[in-house]
Parts: sequence; C-alpha cells; structure tokens
Amino acid sequence: MTTYESIKVKPMTPTIGAVITGIDLTQPLSNQQVEELHTAFAEHLVIFFRDQKVDHESHKRFGRYFGDLYFHSASTGIPDHPEIIRLHADGNSDHVAGDMWHSDLSCDPNPPLGSVLYLHTLPPLGGDTLFASMYAAYDALSDSMKAYVESLAATHDANPIYAYKGENRRYNVSIHPLVKTHPVTKKKLLYFNEQYVSKINGVPERESNAIFRFLSDHCADAMFHTRFTWEPHSIAFWDNRCAQHYAIWDYYPHERSGFRVTIANNLHTA
Repeated sequence: MTTYESIKVKPMTPTIGAVITGIDLTQPLSNQQVEELHTAFAEHLVIFFRDQKVDHESHKRFGRYFGDLYFHSASTGIPDHPEIIRLHADGNSDHVAGDMWHSDLSCDPNPPLGSVLYLHTLPPLGGDTLFASMYAAYDALSDSMKAYVESLAATHDANPIYAYKGENRRYNVSIHPLVKTHPVTKKKLLYFNEQYVSKINGVPERESNAIFRFLSDHCADAMFHTRFTWEPHSIAFWDNRCAQHYAIWDYYPHERSGFRVTIANNLHTA
C-alpha cells in the first residue's frame, strides 16, 4: 500500500474506493498534493471527499489537475459554465441520471477519463452510489472467457438513453473492444456496461443477447463493488476507464442535487 505525506487515504474495500482527508479542495493544491491524488486515483479507481463546499471555479480547478475539461456530448452545461452539468432530482422528476450500471458516455469515440460529482443537497435517507471495479470483473473471468471476450467488440449507443429528451437529433454511437488496457496502470479491464451497450458485434443476435446478460450479471457481483453514502458537500471522483457506477433512485420524492465536471481522456486506451 502506498504511503502518502500530504493527504490521508482510507481505503473502503480491498478492491475499489478510498476516502481522502487532510485536504481543502476550495483552495489551490500543492504539486505534492496533486501528485499524491493522482497516485490514489490510480490505485483506488474512485476517491471520495467530504465537507468540501466548492464553488464552480474551484470545482473546475480540481478537474483540471487531471486533464482538460470535457463537454458532455448529450447534455448542455449550466449558464456561464458550459463544462458543468447540473444533476437534480426531486418530487417532480420522472427519471434520474445514472440509475443503471454505466460508464459515463461510453457512446463517445473517446470516452472521458473521469467525472467529479459534487452534491450539495441530499435526501434524508437513500441516494447512495455504487461503484464497480472492471479490473476485478475481468480478473474474475475464467481464462477461456477472457480469451473469448478479448476477441469481441460492442456497440455503445446513446440514442435509447436520451430518447426521453424528445430532441430531433442523433446521439453518439461508437464501437469499443470488450477488453481494454488502462493507459496508466497497464492493467486489463472489462469495458462493458448495461446502459450504453446495445449489442455485441460479430456474433448472432441470440449469442449477443446471451453474452450481454452474462456480462451484466457478472459486473453486478458485489465482490467488485463499493458503496458511497453521500453527505451534503461530498465529492466523488471516479475513473471512467476502469470503473462503472450506479446511482440508486430510492429517495423519491426527496431532493438530491449537485454539479458534475467531466475530464477528457487525452490518452487513448488500447
């Protein structure tokens, strides 16, 4: 386990997730803090912070420590801050973002590196987010299944997801291999999620459907997961390249509200 000097890192499980303390994200960070955050991010896939009352500028500043900010391919940012997406649900909502296992915008040709979600308002109960390690999901496959899925690719289609918007436009559709190699850790990972994947390419429909069901069930295995219980002014920062997540909508009709910045993946995965 890595030793840290400028931050405190408390792992949540042996597989994924860590809570970071001893840092103030409302202020500029030192080079050592940024370097150690990069290390913790690579080691734990998703890192969490509490009691961080960030404004829009400090939210964006934190994201830029990890890369260029990414403009969402399907949603419009807030006024004066097009890089920031508002996420909000209350008693008037008929859907919420992310209430299926997914990797953000895997429909894009080069999906984003990660996302930094800040929630300022939470329901009295519920509203947790689950995160899953796709390293662990890949590692848990048999050698025969690893060889099989490494030979396949999948179509990731945003159009069914955003049909509720009623907009006269086409959203991104992209093809990605089912197994990728992380550009930083060099570990193999399963690149699949049930929200965006519409089919497995190069196989008959029945086989595609069977693989889809198997991988959906496999990625939902609790052995690969951690669960974050939000508090007001908490932040979650996840690696979109090797983790997926599920925002649990169990708090209706209460309010859950915040903002998200997304970070571009300037390193293309193999």
